[in-house]
Amino acid sequence: MPERRWDALRHRVVGRFFAGLFGGVGRVLCEPGQLPVRGIHRVLVCRPNHRLGNALLISPLLAEVEALYPGAEIDIISAGHAAGILFGNRFLVRRIISLPSRIARHLWLSVKLLRQLRGSSYDLAIDASNGSQSGRLLLAIVDARFKLGFPDERAGEQSPWHGLPYPEHFAQRAVFLLRTAYAGTVHRAYPPLNMRLSDDDREQARQALASILGAPVPRQRVVGIFANATGAKRYDTDWWMQFLDVLQNQQPDVRIVELVADHGRSQLGEKFPAYYTRDLVRLAAVIANMQAVISGDCGVMHLAVASGTPTLGLFSVTPAEKYGPYGPSNSAVDTRTLSAAEVAAIASGWLATH
Repeated sequence: MPERRWDALRHRVVGRFFAGLFGGVGRVLCEPGQLPVRGIHRVLVCRPNHRLGNALLISPLLAEVEALYPGAEIDIISAGHAAGILFGNRFLVRRIISLPSRIARHLWLSVKLLRQLRGSSYDLAIDASNGSQSGRLLLAIVDARFKLGFPDERAGEQSPWHGLPYPEHFAQRAVFLLRTAYAGTVHRAYPPLNMRLSDDDREQARQALASILGAPVPRQRVVGIFANATGAKRYDTDWWMQFLDVLQNQQPDVRIVELVADHGRSQLGEKFPAYYTRDLVRLAAVIANMQAVISGDCGVMHLAVASGTPTLGLFSVTPAEKYGPYGPSNSAVDTRTLSAAEVAAIASGWLATH
């Protein structure tokens, strides 16, 4: 109980200390058409979230910054270590600052990192998430000529952003924000999620996967199954076994490979060949050599999408329209009213087209 009271006190202190900043930043946000076409050289992208999926979902925004301002330099402020692994090899990314996953619990370390950030100046700072207090706080304290973020909903019809056709999917929303603020015109499709794996990573992963299967990969239709997710989004082992029995009956030429979760334990009864790694790049490279991936709603699902492999996401909690596998080769199934066998029949039809 004392620890819980101390956590609550820390949150109140942090909230009161920064409360005045939130209102101020809302009054200086970029308006539609205000971002210049030239003169943006130093860019900061703020997404202080430690989850793998949330880090991957900003990759289209990074690609859009690179396309609009190809001579610029990008800093990223995140939480945890995922962003450093995912984006550290991008040519235009200068540095990635990783805050603790729980800022209030590591207040002094967070303040130290924020002071370092405050010592830098930027031409453009972007809060990449709608409704993130941490992202808005970073936008408030950073020194930037232009600040871009989702408008405060309380502004209502008075905001020039009111009534604009925001895309539903999270991966597109920050890109839409940037394009709308940009003074030029953009007609291309939204960028995909992309890990930008090297040829060497792909080749080593191909060899590893061939060893797991005992045969050259191109001669088989290999489907990865990731059976883990957090909380209510996770399907139990019995559900997956029913699902896979039906799927294999309908798609007998498919080879199943279990992608083992970080805890290192099979969730499919060790019935199938398996691949395990805690290295996100290696995992993405192995997935890139598969013909498809089927996964619950989780970060590895988005990693599969970013690897370029067609991905089917299974959703029972969060809205697939906002967080589903992003891109034309991918799809999602709302499983809330369906049995495992019914979901397998849908997955079989999807696999038949990939």
